[in-house]
Amino acid sequence: MTEQQAASGFPEIKVPAALTFAGLALGFAVGIALKDGAALGPVLAVAEPMGNLWLRALQLTILPLVIGLVVTGISQTLAAAGGGYLARRAVGMFVMVLLAAGAMSALLVPGLLALFPVPEKAVAALSGGVADPGKVPGVADILNAMMPENIFAAAADGKMLPVVIFASLFALALTRVGEAPRRQMMQFFEALAGAMMVIVGWVLMLAPIGVFGLGAVVGAKLGGAAAAALLLFFAVSIIAYSVLTLVLYPLAPLGGVSIGRFARGILPAQLVAFASRSSLASLPSMLTAARGPLGVSEPVSAFVLPLAAATFKLQGAVSLLLGVTFVATLYGIPLGPAAIALAAGYGVLLALSTPGITSAGLLMQVPLFEALGLPVEGLALLIAIDTIPDIFKTVANVTADLLAAVLLDRSKA
Repeated sequence: MTEQQAASGFPEIKVPAALTFAGLALGFAVGIALKDGAALGPVLAVAEPMGNLWLRALQLTILPLVIGLVVTGISQTLAAAGGGYLARRAVGMFVMVLLAAGAMSALLVPGLLALFPVPEKAVAALSGGVADPGKVPGVADILNAMMPENIFAAAADGKMLPVVIFASLFALALTRVGEAPRRQMMQFFEALAGAMMVIVGWVLMLAPIGVFGLGAVVGAKLGGAAAAALLLFFAVSIIAYSVLTLVLYPLAPLGGVSIGRFARGILPAQLVAFASRSSLASLPSMLTAARGPLGVSEPVSAFVLPLAAATFKLQGAVSLLLGVTFVATLYGIPLGPAAIALAAGYGVLLALSTPGITSAGLLMQVPLFEALGLPVEGLALLIAIDTIPDIFKTVANVTADLLAAVLLDRSKA
């Protein structure tokens, strides 16, 4: 068992990132090269089922995975909040910062995509037949979808958003039952989530093949606009996560640490985050930075940083809105204020209930994609190109974790 596995309590999801990106790039290249050619039909006859089968295998695990992770994540966060004054302050700070980040991202992400628009050719090629603007869910539709008459029927019909809400309520209700049955239920959901993550890991090992098929289909539809759309997503992602990270620095003086000292102190941990793409893998370097140049007391750093690495993923508020807005724009599906608000709120929930391991947050976005009528294959493409954005996500998370330790150390008295 790796250090990351031991810290999270779940098996590590190993994504063959380089091969997956290569598979997507090759699929794009094949689709673009054969676009409108005689050989395109036979190639897509193989590539399209290949991509669809891989996507279905991935979707097969989502329902139990989401239930297990949401119940476990919320229960662990609530348990930590009941663990004393420092724990309550830490969880309270996490929630407040996440809410602020969610509000900021609701303005930042649509603004960035307006500033750097998706190529019109790409939208025109993908929007045909995907969504009818008159059928895009409105406020009433979203509210009705969140509260079905029968939760089991909703799960059977693949309506994931109400399942997530029910799982969240179930996790809250578990705090009101006796310790023995609560512990038994927690062990069940931890085992459920762990087993599903093993299966997800197996499916993701086939990601290079699956995304090759999906990429070939998209490349054939978009032509050269596919590469432009990909580069646009990289650019917008890097800007969004960089802004999220930079706005944290001016808050360090509130904890008695100058901006310069904070920047120098956290740099080694940020470099580990950059290389590992995992908050949990960055934990040892975060502890060293906190106790060394940042001057955080050992009791605070020993408690706050492991808790933050496991439960506080600041980038979640941005990454979900970024993925939803980009895919919706790419496929020509309009999103109103209600959908943006729902995505922001769901991002805060995921940030508190998703383990700090690579690409897990993207898998948890499926319920929202389905609720908003967005094509899940768009999310599969984001998984394939997540390597570069995930670097900047993790740097933002680690920066936020260390800032939380600094601020809580100052206020511990």
